[in-house]
Amino acid sequence: MQHRQTGFTLIELMISVVILSIITAIALPSYTRYVTRTHRSEALALLNEAAAREERYYAQNNAYTSTLANLNLRRSTGLSDNGFYQLSISTSDDTQGGYLLSATPLGNQANDSECAVMTLNALGEKTVSGTTSDSSECWK
Repeated sequence: MQHRQTGFTLIELMISVVILSIITAIALPSYTRYVTRTHRSEALALLNEAAAREERYYAQNNAYTSTLANLNLRRSTGLSDNGFYQLSISTSDDTQGGYLLSATPLGNQANDSECAVMTLNALGEKTVSGTTSDSSECWK
């Protein structure tokens, strides 16, 4: 009686590892871009909430504020919910309408070169300081 051995040869195993490596090399950058785009929604929420609170503050005090504490945000430090963005405010009476809100990326999100610092002013103008040619893509 002869016993036939079953299993994988070393060649078959190596081919499987190479195929898996190629698939991973293709999928990982796409996944990273997806996660980065998803985290941008946190900046949008932070800027929109701060803009609404600036307008409320203006309605009550007839002036905009450059102090985060006066806005009574959920996080008084100006960090977004998961800490991917830092909010900053500057006020002026020039053509920006009174205030300029900026969301600066932190941590891994700082690698987002397409839509780096996102800004929103009192006139509702939305801009980014990244490398993208169409800033509206960042605001979706």
